[in-house]
Amino acid sequence: MKRFLPLVVLLILTSCEQVEQVQERFRDMTPYEAYQESLKEAGLSETALALDWNRAGEAAIQQPSPVSLPFQEQGLITAEEPGAAAYRLTVPRGRRLTAEVNFASEMGTRIFVDLFRVAADEKDPPRQVLSTDSAPGPFIHEPRREGDFILRLQPELLRGGQYTITLKLEAQLAFPVDGHGMRSIQSTFGVARDGGRRQHHGVDIFARRGTAVIAAAAGQAYRIGVTNRGGKVVWVRDPVRNTRLYYAHLDSQAVANGDKIEIGDTLGFVGNTGNARTTPPHLHFGIYRSGRGAMDPMPFLEPPRGRLSELTADMEQLGDWVRLTSEGVRLRAAPGTQSPVIGDLPRYTTVRVLGGSGDYFRVKLPAGEKGYVAARLTEPVNDPISSQIASSGETLRIRPNQSAPPIARLSGQAELAVYGRYEGYLYVEAPSGHLGWLEITTEEE
Repeated sequence: MKRFLPLVVLLILTSCEQVEQVQERFRDMTPYEAYQESLKEAGLSETALALDWNRAGEAAIQQPSPVSLPFQEQGLITAEEPGAAAYRLTVPRGRRLTAEVNFASEMGTRIFVDLFRVAADEKDPPRQVLSTDSAPGPFIHEPRREGDFILRLQPELLRGGQYTITLKLEAQLAFPVDGHGMRSIQSTFGVARDGGRRQHHGVDIFARRGTAVIAAAAGQAYRIGVTNRGGKVVWVRDPVRNTRLYYAHLDSQAVANGDKIEIGDTLGFVGNTGNARTTPPHLHFGIYRSGRGAMDPMPFLEPPRGRLSELTADMEQLGDWVRLTSEGVRLRAAPGTQSPVIGDLPRYTTVRVLGGSGDYFRVKLPAGEKGYVAARLTEPVNDPISSQIASSGETLRIRPNQSAPPIARLSGQAELAVYGRYEGYLYVEAPSGHLGWLEITTEEE
């Protein structure tokens, strides 16, 4: 039987994927898609700005920041160029995601918040789960199965603003014994019973006789009765999760068949009836899902670990250009020393601050690449680090690229203040006061 279990699980997952594919075809248009359609109707969809806006949204999904929960970030999406931010996260089995987005803009701009499930085959596009344009405010998503998700934020075209995003995990179910927690569980799912002839299909929560047993989820009570194994039992149908919750060994029951149940309602009281009469009083709590049978209650009950990191990065720098103060500063995919390293950056590399999480800045390099650097390894671009003699005819550009639009063309030799560097270019101030990028042709002084 054990050798067939992986096949059964695979068939269940494949079935879920097929159902989601069908639902994707027949779902309503999201606010984001409706906005794209409005641009098309206005004859703007093929303009350079609209195309850049679409590309920014797609790029954010293709290269999201992989974050661990709980997570919080303050960020900026600029108005001068289309932008979007996206975060990839994992929601384990038995958990639900709580996401809160607050967006501040002087123009009363809408921000589109879209949640996608990453497909089992990552060659397939992510599938839409939730979509809203009504931030600020929280929303909750409780997936039927564990998986990876991408949350994208993107304001309207030619609009920008500052946002705060907070992502947390919570247990899907309330703890079913009043005043108790995970430490009261002394027998877990799957342990042998009756000399190995069967397995324990639940958890045992020990408490004083008469302690209230409370509803872990809302639903409807049924099969209130007495059995040889469970003693006095209460079953509750949970329609939200398509599960049945089983409360056994009760000293007495406090509900009747057909009663509507809300979270926290008293269902009965801890006892040791049924085959538990030789053990101390406890509640046997089980979860059963159609098509899957008994499920381990632990992931549905245990509070997620971890806490939000305190924001210590200087958010006065949000939106500003800063430079790195050390050689080999690591650009990471997400905040934290355990995050994958994208690359090492040399001293005085100039980057723009787009966000802050904990003690990290989320930054954008002059060529467009994004990542995180330790905020303590940056400094404001205020004082020059050197000077550069520029020849007549040299061009100051908006970006460090020969194809970038020019800001100014220098006439005559000029000594320019140098504020930063990036891949063969210097970030300088022209005699006119303009800041821009100058290709390195001679050594700095």
